[in-house]
Amino acid sequence: MIRVAFDIGGTFTDFVLHDDRGATHFLKIPSTQRDPGEAVMRGLETLLARAGIDAGAVGGILHATTVATNAVLERKGAATGLITTEGFRDVLIIGRQKRYETYDLYINKPTPLVQRRHIAEVDERMDFDGSVVTELGAASVERAIDAMVASGRETVAVALLHAYANPAHEQAIRARIAERAPHLSVSISSEVSPKFREYERTNTTVANAYVKPIVSRYIANLEQALAARGFQNELFVMQSSGGLVSTDIARDYPIRIIESGPAAGVLMGATVGTSEAADHVITFDMGGTTAKLGAVDCGVPAIMPSFEIGHVRYKKGSGLPVNIPAVELLEIGAGGGSIAAVEMGMVVVGPESAGADPGPICYRQGGTRPTITDANVVLGYIAPDWFNAGAMTLDAEAARAGIAAEIGAPLGLEAGEAAWGIHLVATAAMENAMRIVSVEQGRDPRLYAMVAFGGAGPLHAARLARLIGIPKVIVPHGAGVGSAIGLLEAAPRIDVSATRVMQLDRNAFKTIAEVYDGLQARAVADVRRLGATAEPVWSRHAYMRYAGQGFEVHVDLPAGPIGAGYGEAAIDAFNRAYHRKHKFLDPDAVIEAVDWTLVATVPAGDRGAGGMGIGIGQSGDEAPDERRIRPLTRMAWFPEAGGYTETRILTRRDLIDGAAIAGPAIIEDPDSTTVVLPGDLARISAAGHLIIEISEGEQSVG
Repeated sequence: MIRVAFDIGGTFTDFVLHDDRGATHFLKIPSTQRDPGEAVMRGLETLLARAGIDAGAVGGILHATTVATNAVLERKGAATGLITTEGFRDVLIIGRQKRYETYDLYINKPTPLVQRRHIAEVDERMDFDGSVVTELGAASVERAIDAMVASGRETVAVALLHAYANPAHEQAIRARIAERAPHLSVSISSEVSPKFREYERTNTTVANAYVKPIVSRYIANLEQALAARGFQNELFVMQSSGGLVSTDIARDYPIRIIESGPAAGVLMGATVGTSEAADHVITFDMGGTTAKLGAVDCGVPAIMPSFEIGHVRYKKGSGLPVNIPAVELLEIGAGGGSIAAVEMGMVVVGPESAGADPGPICYRQGGTRPTITDANVVLGYIAPDWFNAGAMTLDAEAARAGIAAEIGAPLGLEAGEAAWGIHLVATAAMENAMRIVSVEQGRDPRLYAMVAFGGAGPLHAARLARLIGIPKVIVPHGAGVGSAIGLLEAAPRIDVSATRVMQLDRNAFKTIAEVYDGLQARAVADVRRLGATAEPVWSRHAYMRYAGQGFEVHVDLPAGPIGAGYGEAAIDAFNRAYHRKHKFLDPDAVIEAVDWTLVATVPAGDRGAGGMGIGIGQSGDEAPDERRIRPLTRMAWFPEAGGYTETRILTRRDLIDGAAIAGPAIIEDPDSTTVVLPGDLARISAAGHLIIEISEGEQSVG
């Protein structure tokens, strides 16, 4: 089956086509920020023409996007209102008492997505067990709707106290809005995030409402454009959890796709790691705008029950909480287009990015501020005549002049030294983020391999691995379009969760069965909306704790029927998970379960969505480097060798015979460039991936 996948990033849009001959075709083109669909259509037409395939023959279209993420980060979502329980108008403003910087007197809390004047209260009250304390006041609902309409709201979130236990009042408000103001888009917390903890649940529902009209219009326009070009099959969108959903579900719950692109990259990293006998992997995806880091433990991408958007200095608690499952990721503003400057006598890099327009200085498209890409060109790591397989010619002299003027002159440095300063500061930021993903989560970097991808990831990977102690770097074939490849790894997936606080004992199986019966009914309804014909594979997990603790651990629960003995099995599963995380158990403590989750995964290949089924090391494209007169050496900056050093320039084809080469060396692929440091060894594996064995010698970075 012919499938095509595309991932829209802030700087580049990446494409992968898997044809009916089993080959893959890669393409990378600049994103069009004003209209992302413009780059998509142009790229698809180019890719299909290159592969000699008609649009109507494509059986599966898979997509990852940052549209929802960017709308939140840039505060460019729809005009949003919130309806909540009387007395709880300030839940979003108060947030959590805990400060992400204890001793910072000028700390700023995350700015809510809805302003206080657009928050309306209604007379109602549910108790924690779902019993009605105060009936819903009809007059207060009418006043709230009037306020939403009068203030010009486009979308409304409804988040009432304890609605996760009884959604009746939220459903009644939604029904009344549909009667009185059908033009309003509505999101209710009992469907978006039916979990306890009012702040997180309310913020998740507001975020869903905030991006819902934006995502709906974006998907509608994209589907129309695809249909006009002759694509006949349904579009699937990647979720933050690493599964695919139909566009119908993505429109209703756009919060689920808020980290779709990075999640696809982690899936690709897991597959590549498994192919190289590396079950423990740190993924490093560096593109044009950001760098993303994830983790794969025992061959499975790490999943977290919630995450935050828009961290301040990567500090937990500094972003907007989103209460949905997501692949574990840390994203920082350190991409190729991240802008460098001098502040208080020091080089700082990012988080502001030049993006695709105007881009770095070397793009010659109007950019005037130096970036990481400019620095890497000046350092000799990137060939000016071979950027993006020669599709773009870079102006090295303009980059050198810009860095000299903006960075070198204020600090009294030569252009090369200033460029190295930019590169080093960016690498230090990524090292700090990688320590958060690894060491601070109990992962020993010495036991992990790094899978590096994205257009800029392989260029920084070896030095980053050396600094943190990772012994091996894997640069996959097609690394520059890694997230798009990851889309072909994904399968349609539905996650449903609910809060039901209970103590675990041998008799708990009856209540557990009741909870999962309700979750399965919800999941089956969403699976039908996927249009899938195959029977889903079911899996269960829960979040549990010792009674009295504030937060929980992830616990995988046994599959199969829930009968007598399931309570003991759940307790055993908790003990294993708790001991693995905290290294101790309390045999006298009461175990309490809080949140329950059911996952339905449609087997790979159904309706053409999911299941890569391809050799990642294959490519249907003619190698463009064969048409280029490639220099054998180039001067590149390696402080280990004293500065600018004559460096070998290779391609993967030069290593096909299995020979290992020692750094310093630069290995150029059409979609990315890999830097091999002095003392490191690089080779090509049987699967076609570039393997770099990291030296344990001196880590000279000065």
